[in-house]
Amino acid sequence: MQLNFRGLPALVTGAGKGIGRDTVKALHALGAKVVAVSRTDADLVSLSEECPGIQTVCVDLGDWDATERALGNVGPVDLLVNNAAVVPLQPFLEVTKEVFDRTFSVNLRSLVQVSQIVARGMIHRGVPGSIVHVSSMVAHVTLPNLSVYSSTKGAISVFTRAMAAELGPYKIRVNSVNPTVVLTAMGQKVLTDPEIARKLKERHPLQKFAETEDVVNSILFLLSDRSASTSGSDAGFTLS
Repeated sequence: MQLNFRGLPALVTGAGKGIGRDTVKALHALGAKVVAVSRTDADLVSLSEECPGIQTVCVDLGDWDATERALGNVGPVDLLVNNAAVVPLQPFLEVTKEVFDRTFSVNLRSLVQVSQIVARGMIHRGVPGSIVHVSSMVAHVTLPNLSVYSSTKGAISVFTRAMAAELGPYKIRVNSVNPTVVLTAMGQKVLTDPEIARKLKERHPLQKFAETEDVVNSILFLLSDRSASTSGSDAGFTLS
């Protein structure tokens, strides 16, 4: 499947590492004009060296006011990938207010805020667009010590459908992908218990974990015109 994003403005959050970083690299290679957003400046510097010409924005998306200052006038964006997330590991009975607030601020609230900024710009310009949220299988299948993280991803599923319904009249599509464990540094945190890792792999229909390329390919498809009739989809590599 040949995809071409030449000249299309795109914004990717959580662009410093893992899925977000590889999404930026793929979009850049396919001709998109990419804005890469991360809270870690060193990651953005190295990413700029790999992808000359991209625009970088260093901001903590968990800070509403800082995000508004950094992205409020970001310019035209036709393609948005909401990938930024934190993954705290805490048993439910030990969940703290600080962890709860931080996780919801980064994983969910920033998704809403950045999507509002981008969608308002699309509507003002009268152009169609595509928004893809990077969710997780834990939106549907719970795992130990991930109650807060899972809750943010479950909420993303609802926001995906609600946004798709409200933005559809403006020809803005909204979808999400729900990968199983992806073999990134973040994903490895979930696999520290070998017994949990074994059970997860056994439950997957293909008996495997996902590579970042698998997820990036799904994101690119949903961003592209090849999925022009797809909106409100909350799908991916969920466990059976």
